[in-house]
Amino acid sequence: MVCGGFACSKNALCALNVVYMLVGLLLIGVAAWGKGLGLVSSIHIIGGVIAVGVFLLLIAVAGLYMIILGLVFVFQFGISCSCLAINRSKQTDVINASWWVMSNKTRDELERSFDCCGLFNLTTLYQQDYAFCTAICKSRSPTCQMCGEKFLKHSDEALKILGGVGLFFSFTEILGVWLAMRFRNQKDPRANPSAFL
Repeated sequence: MVCGGFACSKNALCALNVVYMLVGLLLIGVAAWGKGLGLVSSIHIIGGVIAVGVFLLLIAVAGLYMIILGLVFVFQFGISCSCLAINRSKQTDVINASWWVMSNKTRDELERSFDCCGLFNLTTLYQQDYAFCTAICKSRSPTCQMCGEKFLKHSDEALKILGGVGLFFSFTEILGVWLAMRFRNQKDPRANPSAFL
C-alpha cells in the first residue's frame, strides 16, 4: 500500500481526530484546574478557554473538517500573527488601559500575587496606588518593584508562546482540511467499482 491512498488518508484523518479530541479535553481540564487552584480569577477567561475546548471536541467528534477548520485556521492564524507582532509599547498601552478599568479588588489580588506595587511611575495616581498597596514586598523594603514591569515581562513571554503554539496548530488545521478533501475525493478500493465516488 502506498501512503497517500485511501487507507493512509483515512488513518491520518482518524489520528488527527484523536489529537483534536485530546487537545479539546486538555483545554477543558486545564481551565478547570486553573479555576480550582485559584490561578485565574476571571470567569470570562475560564469560560472562553472551556468554550474553545468544547468547540474543538465537537469538531473532532462530528468530523466537520473542511468548512469549520478552514474558518478556524483564518482566525487562529490572524490572532497568532498578532500575538507575535505586538511590540512592547502596544503591550504597555494595553496593560495601562486595563489597569485603570480593573476593580480595586482585582488590583490588590494582582499586586499580592506578583509581589509588586502600582503600575508605572508615570502618573500621580501611582502614588495613590502605592499608598494602598498590600503586597508583601512593601513590608520588606521601602520600595517595591512596579507591577507594570512584571506584567510586561510575563505578557511578552505569554504572547510569544501563544503565538508560536497557535501558529503551529493553525498549520495542522490546514493539514486537516487537506486530508479531509483528499479523503472525500478518493474512492474506497473495497467498494463496488461501478459505484459513483
